[in-house]
Amino acid sequence: MPIKSILNKQLNLIKESFLFAISSVSVNKLRTFLSLFGITIGIFAIISVYTVIDALESNVKKSIASLGENTLYIDKWDWVGGMNYPWWEYMKRPQPKFEEAKKIEELSQTAEAVAYSAGLTFTVKRGSKSTSKAQITGVTFPYNKVRAFDIQDGRYFTEMETRNGNGTAIIGTNIVKELFDGASPIGESLKIGPLKATVIGVFKREGKTPMSESSIDDEIIVPVAFAQKLVNLKSYEGGVYIIVKGKPNIALTELKDETRMLLRKIRKIPPTKKDDFAINEMATITQSTEGIFSTINLAGMVIGGLSIIVGGFGIANIMFVSVRERTNIIGIQKALGAKKVFILLQFVYESVLLAVIGGAIGLLIVFSGTFVFNHIFPDFPIKLSLFNIIRGLLISGVIGFLSGLLPAIRAANLDPVVAINTK
Repeated sequence: MPIKSILNKQLNLIKESFLFAISSVSVNKLRTFLSLFGITIGIFAIISVYTVIDALESNVKKSIASLGENTLYIDKWDWVGGMNYPWWEYMKRPQPKFEEAKKIEELSQTAEAVAYSAGLTFTVKRGSKSTSKAQITGVTFPYNKVRAFDIQDGRYFTEMETRNGNGTAIIGTNIVKELFDGASPIGESLKIGPLKATVIGVFKREGKTPMSESSIDDEIIVPVAFAQKLVNLKSYEGGVYIIVKGKPNIALTELKDETRMLLRKIRKIPPTKKDDFAINEMATITQSTEGIFSTINLAGMVIGGLSIIVGGFGIANIMFVSVRERTNIIGIQKALGAKKVFILLQFVYESVLLAVIGGAIGLLIVFSGTFVFNHIFPDFPIKLSLFNIIRGLLISGVIGFLSGLLPAIRAANLDPVVAINTK
């Protein structure tokens, strides 16, 4: 028999089996609904978790990119804590100094830029309006090279402005909204503590990230020399960092080793003594979040997996009922010459079709949920990726196949004489 003829026969067999399956699904609407429900809930649970985790990872990567993947933060505190965190030792450490940042910048062979930043807390006023939510950060001129951000209106500081400590400021969009009612603040003055500063720029909206409760939208940056007029940075115990960004061709370990060596030299720490500073990197945060993501992922898989297994048993149970109800029809089909594979495919296709429809409904619910979530929380966007759609449909198909296989085998092995006479 020619190969083409065999292929046509097989395709016709598949087509007829598929049409029988669709007919059965469309006739038994209540049964179909009950079969779909468990799979729908299971796929919704699993894909929802995957979608949220994807969004979290995307935001973490975005945060790391803005803070610098090839960037070091010199601080008195280590970012990684734990049960044995020696905070009593870290308290005795000196804060990073502006002069140390300048010295590292002069001596480093691996750094592209070195900036100094100091976080201050002051009430910011404009006329009768005020806000205490603003994060004021005093920065040196290279700050825009070590911290990624965009300015949507106005400009960045000039080197002269940062050196002289001019009363200039770049503010976030939330500050614009609170103090300027959304109007352009460029050229306008605001009062930071007792001093006035002129707004020269507005940051492009960044949105909140999982890395912190706030973002650059709530920030005001001023020259560090201006910040020095507000507080004495030499004895200041707030959030002070030296930020070192490596050159593109320099490995982070090489940058870290050189920075450590330079700071020990600058502070004249003897070889026998431990570092009195911490050099933190963004990989620390990445590693700590990976465990959280893994736990959430596992929990979602367990919850969703249990729902899918229950849904799979539901489909299998209903398929057994379907086999019993259609026993006479199966007997007639076999008596007319229908082969086992034809009967088998009918029920397998029906089971897979039920599961895939249930999975598709679950995905549709997730897709709709992303729109609602993004409307309520615009700063933390989530989306249903094509990969998760394919994954959801594949999981549904596999569960449908496994659930329908045993009932299909049972139907295919029925004796035609016994089946026709079954009441």
